[in-house]
Amino acid sequence: MKYASILASVVWALAGAPLALAQSAPAEGASTYTPPRTSWGAPDMQGFFSSASITTIQRPQGASGLIVSEEEAAKLFNRNIYTRVAKEEAEDERAVTKGEEELTLLTDANPDRGYNRFWWDPGNDLGKINGQYRSSWIVEPANGQIPYLNAAARATRAATSEEQYADLGSDNPEDRGIPERCMWGFTGGSGPVLYNGMYNNNYQIVQTPTHVMLQSEMIHDARVIPINGKRAHGATPKWGGDSIGWYEGDTLVVETMNVEPKQNSYISLKGKVTERFTRVSESQILYQYTVEDPTRYSQPWKGEMPLNVSKEPIYEYACHEGNYAMFNTLSGGRAYERAGRKNGIRKSIFAGVAEAKE
Repeated sequence: MKYASILASVVWALAGAPLALAQSAPAEGASTYTPPRTSWGAPDMQGFFSSASITTIQRPQGASGLIVSEEEAAKLFNRNIYTRVAKEEAEDERAVTKGEEELTLLTDANPDRGYNRFWWDPGNDLGKINGQYRSSWIVEPANGQIPYLNAAARATRAATSEEQYADLGSDNPEDRGIPERCMWGFTGGSGPVLYNGMYNNNYQIVQTPTHVMLQSEMIHDARVIPINGKRAHGATPKWGGDSIGWYEGDTLVVETMNVEPKQNSYISLKGKVTERFTRVSESQILYQYTVEDPTRYSQPWKGEMPLNVSKEPIYEYACHEGNYAMFNTLSGGRAYERAGRKNGIRKSIFAGVAEAKE
């Protein structure tokens, strides 16, 4: 089986590029829909929602534009990394069943394999807004690409992601990357900005008269946003950033700055993200955002993504419970030292498969 998987190297580049969840629902009646109100008069956003879709933040190569036809959407689906890996896995399983070749991709002896397709849940189609397929969430610039200021700015974000999986020390738990430590949204999906990934694409929104809570299924990260107008932002960096919120008609607006630098975020400490949540139908919230950061980007960039009502609640995400990985990693570090070998883990291993060695 010849398969040099690029999943590990593109997961972050695709920003959670996006098969077993409901297709994104169209924003039916978006222009005439009147959302329900809370008892205190705010537009009611509460409930469970999913961002699952194989549409990505940036437009994939070869897409004709932001809005694509059903035919083109099918082609983009078949080219998607998750679709391709799932197909490869299915072919591997069939070959082994027929006794035609040795199991390579799925065997427990494969050190590059995190877990198989059974555990993935990225979505089963491209996302739709107003009933139209979207090739990317970015709507501005028109090319659907993040307008990095220069190569150095692009490399800065790449390094933030890569350093979580680079060769690391193991003298203490703090030496390890935030994914192994089950720290805040290591996929970045908790926001800001929200997006979709390989699994755990569900969110819960809870409102009170004074706050909005946006909880992500991934690690159960929660952003608690005060509804107190445009107060001054705090100066201390925080996981998830320092957010303030207010309502503009039927829209919840959230402005965030001062995101913890160790977080896999789209902004630096100089940046700002403005998010807008608008209930456009009984089954969908239209999520829109503007990213402004002159230290990273040549211009502000904008995106929009559907958050579709989920029939399922958020389930437990048990990251540390029953997890022997940290103990084994630190113990392995001591074993490496006794053997006089370099202390660290292989680079670019992520949940799924790793880059094949040539």
